[in-house]
Amino acid sequence: MSHENLSSVSEFLLLGLPIRPEQQAVFFTLFLGMYLTTVLGNLLIILLIRLDSRLHTPMYFFLSHLALTDISFSSVTVPKMLMDMQTKYKSIPCEECIFQTYFFVFFTDLDSFLITSMAYDRYVAICHLLHYTAIMREGLCAFLVVISWILSCASSLSHTLLLTQLMKRGNQSTISEFLLLGLPVRPEQQTMFFALFLGMYLITVLGNLLIILLIQLDSHLHTPMYFFLSHLALTDISLSSVTVPKMLMSMHTQEQSIPYAGCVTQMYFFIFFTDLDNFLLTSMAYDRYMAICHPLRYTTVMKEGLCTLLVAVCWILSCTNALTHTLPLAQLSFCADNTIPHFFCDLAALLKLSCSDISLNELLIFTVGLAVITLPLICILISYGHIGVTILKAQSTKGILKALSTCGSHLSVVSLYYGTIIGLYFVPSSSASSDKDIIASVTYTVVTPLLNPFIYSLRNRDIKGALERLFNRAIVLSQ
Repeated sequence: MSHENLSSVSEFLLLGLPIRPEQQAVFFTLFLGMYLTTVLGNLLIILLIRLDSRLHTPMYFFLSHLALTDISFSSVTVPKMLMDMQTKYKSIPCEECIFQTYFFVFFTDLDSFLITSMAYDRYVAICHLLHYTAIMREGLCAFLVVISWILSCASSLSHTLLLTQLMKRGNQSTISEFLLLGLPVRPEQQTMFFALFLGMYLITVLGNLLIILLIQLDSHLHTPMYFFLSHLALTDISLSSVTVPKMLMSMHTQEQSIPYAGCVTQMYFFIFFTDLDNFLLTSMAYDRYMAICHPLRYTTVMKEGLCTLLVAVCWILSCTNALTHTLPLAQLSFCADNTIPHFFCDLAALLKLSCSDISLNELLIFTVGLAVITLPLICILISYGHIGVTILKAQSTKGILKALSTCGSHLSVVSLYYGTIIGLYFVPSSSASSDKDIIASVTYTVVTPLLNPFIYSLRNRDIKGALERLFNRAIVLSQ
């Protein structure tokens, strides 16, 4: 086992603020008071915005996210600084230092993007007052916040990955790129499979974009269920876009190499959007549980604030889990074989190529990775258990059919998604099924995002109605 290219230090020393020892107590009290004021003040802003319906406007929507970001931004650095001032223990482990850097850059960028979104909101409110309500709709506001999170995540990840390479001894790795073997198809079949997957990818993107467009344009679909569905559609587009374009390019050009940094980045976003899909399905299950089991309380519980909070929590958990796997991977060395028998940079495949100790990575997969899959699935099963009991208690056949129609599409997507995951990770593979992992990966990265728009459109009257209204509007405008 080689220990080359590992970090030459296991921890760093933070010298802290340039103040004299006798001033430590004064500055500790000062910064503790400032930090508590920051947290409590911003929490008060968030609470007021959530509780007062008069503050449910785009400006205060962005302000609530900015307040949450400010709390997080301060919490990245100040608690550690206060602890060092109080205990005189100034060291910080290498991994913790990387995490702190990531979240510092992340929340700094997020603060910047949110302020930009607020500036655009003020521009529309003042310069286009008559069009303000038509432009700054709930969908656009949520989209701007999501884009802010994505850009911040990408920026902080790029800086963190470069930092992890600098913190290694010598070169970043004896391997600067990997070779993706792609799908197990014969050369004469490449053209056929290229056309097939290109068509599937285009249908996935266009179908999910149509779902998003319908939800944003049709006021009948401005409900919690379709709010989550629009985010699920965006996630499906992103999940396919992480792997399929690179696979198609490799099939077309026969260029199988991918840079080291590109491979780690692809793995990060693959885990991120897979987890996000998982958490969004759980949120949708909770929405269906409230709609069927507690219909009288549904409108008071599933308010805009809770829906936005659930989506934000989904993003935060997905980002954290992806980072938990990516940063330890970036510390590993890859010394000899650089061939990945897959069509994308899969975490398990990369770990098999490492010549470093991967016990920590395997432990994270077994604990964190397993929890991310099983806990949401348990929540979904519990939700549908309560839904099933409520449906069986229904007196009328009409009520049963209505309940089933609202859950049918979501349950179909859940079955397809988790069925593939369980088949891939929980069913032991035999030696004769060496390509099982690739086939299963194709199912939940290509096939599932492709089928989701059809499942929700073919089995959903609201989507069909919105599509008809969109076509009728287009015909009227063209005449």
